[in-house]
Amino acid sequence: MEGLFSYTKIIVSSMEYCKIMKKKFAITIILLFLSVPIIWAQKVLYTDVLVVGGGTSGTAAGIQSARLGVSTIIVEPTPWLGGMLSAAGVTATDGNHNLPSGIWNEFREALYTIYGGPNKVFTGWVSNTQFEPHKADSIFKSWAKKEKKLTVLYNFQFQKTIKRGNQLLAVVCKHTNNKQVITIYAKQIIDATDLGDVMASAGAKFDVGMESDAVSGEKMGLKQSNDIVQDLTFAAILKDYGKGVDKTIPQPANYSPNEFDGACTDFYIDKSKKAPSVNAQKMLEYGKLPNNKYMINWPGNGNDYYVNNIGMTQHQRDSVLELAKQQTLRFVYFIQHQLGFKHLGFAEDEFPTKDQFPLIPYYRESRRLKGLVRFNINHILQPLAYNLYKTGIAVGDYPIDHHHKKNPNAPQHLEFPPVPSFNVPLGTLIPPNIQGLIVAEKNISVSNVVNGTTRLQPCVLLIGQAAGTLAALAVQQKQFASKVSIRKVQQSLLSHKAMIMPYIDAGIKHPQFEAIQRVGATGILKGEGKPFKWANQTWFYPDSSISETLFVKSVQQFDAIFLKNEQPSNVELTTDKAISLITKMIIQHPQLRLKYTTKMNDLSADMKQLLQQKNLFTPVITRKALCVLLDEYINPFFLENIQPQ
Repeated sequence: MEGLFSYTKIIVSSMEYCKIMKKKFAITIILLFLSVPIIWAQKVLYTDVLVVGGGTSGTAAGIQSARLGVSTIIVEPTPWLGGMLSAAGVTATDGNHNLPSGIWNEFREALYTIYGGPNKVFTGWVSNTQFEPHKADSIFKSWAKKEKKLTVLYNFQFQKTIKRGNQLLAVVCKHTNNKQVITIYAKQIIDATDLGDVMASAGAKFDVGMESDAVSGEKMGLKQSNDIVQDLTFAAILKDYGKGVDKTIPQPANYSPNEFDGACTDFYIDKSKKAPSVNAQKMLEYGKLPNNKYMINWPGNGNDYYVNNIGMTQHQRDSVLELAKQQTLRFVYFIQHQLGFKHLGFAEDEFPTKDQFPLIPYYRESRRLKGLVRFNINHILQPLAYNLYKTGIAVGDYPIDHHHKKNPNAPQHLEFPPVPSFNVPLGTLIPPNIQGLIVAEKNISVSNVVNGTTRLQPCVLLIGQAAGTLAALAVQQKQFASKVSIRKVQQSLLSHKAMIMPYIDAGIKHPQFEAIQRVGATGILKGEGKPFKWANQTWFYPDSSISETLFVKSVQQFDAIFLKNEQPSNVELTTDKAISLITKMIIQHPQLRLKYTTKMNDLSADMKQLLQQKNLFTPVITRKALCVLLDEYINPFFLENIQPQ
């Protein structure tokens, strides 16, 4: 009976069979449907250049790489582009006002167009250029859409890297909402994350925190290294809703006005604290933006917050960042309730967030690569004592500025020396032990001290532009970044009106901009650096003269083959004498002599004619005219073999 029963269980009518098959078909369809996102989630992409992080540097890097004709992908964990210039709400730019250059200049000009000129963005006293965060996002997105070689993948969070030996091959990212996972293979990968997560995952060597003087080679009075980083800030954008409107938020937990004692003269109780220098109104006008908005990023007993979350998981980071938000909420409530600005409330037309906060915090410091070059304060103070200035790829003029007031364990005695303007060496972008990786943002190889000036928005934009240039050229030349010619990177930047030398009087609008930049980068004609308040300077003096002695000495230092037996007079160099000396240089150099063999007798006339065509012919030659002759006939910029280290 049991056997018969078992047998009869599998004998079914044709009707029952059809029912069973329909069920099986339905189940199959459901399974196939469910399997679609699983298959899709394991998507693999291929590109030439991958930029991880669409922040300030990452956006510039991706756009520049695409402009050079290389297929490029940017992966960004938020729905915005621009990082601290947009998503973090730090929209009062610091530095480079007098050094408009490259993509920073393009960005500023775009703001001028939107708002109606420079005066319309000079709304607060901390900066010459202030704007609404969403405007920055819209500018960058409009640029990105124009680049056919550029793809931007929003809401993708970096997860890990894929390597083969010491070569970085790909990164894995996960969508922050639907959890889609993508693996992206690239020939060059740029770490433009806020905290250097890619280079850490790839095994690049880096530092976190302060180095002792013994380690950095600087003289800052720091006896021991530590892991202390700068305070971060979760900024807020407030809007003036008009007198009589009450936008006061509910009192935050743990609120006490004493936490903000000394933020301004209107609330200064504890006289043992450093006396504030501004009243409440001026404190707010520090970051006043167009359209009656205010950026709340106040360092003096305001909303800076200390935490070192660099080594944490993303979940842990998010948890501690909530505490930073609470710090800002308490400060906003203090402004509204204690100081009486009830009509100022969170701007409802800025960020696509439920709490109206910026999408990300403002990180002032991250992991710092141990690159081919470690850029320190000595290089900035005495650039001509080192050859690193010859390898510059981005310029900055901001003083050394650190935020450490919210961490009682941070050394508070550090006083940073005044510095001139500077350029950032290419070698700071390149790890020595990982191929296929370039770093940008605040992850570059600088000392902790120098991070206090290279971290500012315009400089970071230009670093990103240089990183994108380097990556694109590496792909085009089928080389690793460390093997790409520095001069070719610099020339590409110059072609895009990006300065490699920080000359305040020979910028991108100067008629001889490229010639001056190229000759200046060789050291034959040098600039003079001068610390100056919050906008430091380096002067080239293009309209000045030069002595025969100094010129001959500089040429000999550049290459001993030139003018080695020359006996110069200590008089101003005339145009005729300059032409004679340059002709001698051509004769003395085998490569140049071969180039001009058939034109040797005409060189003097050719040089005079060139200067006349450019309205540069004068009895005593100017430095700018000398640059034109050197650049055209000697081309020392490409004659010199410059290495990144």
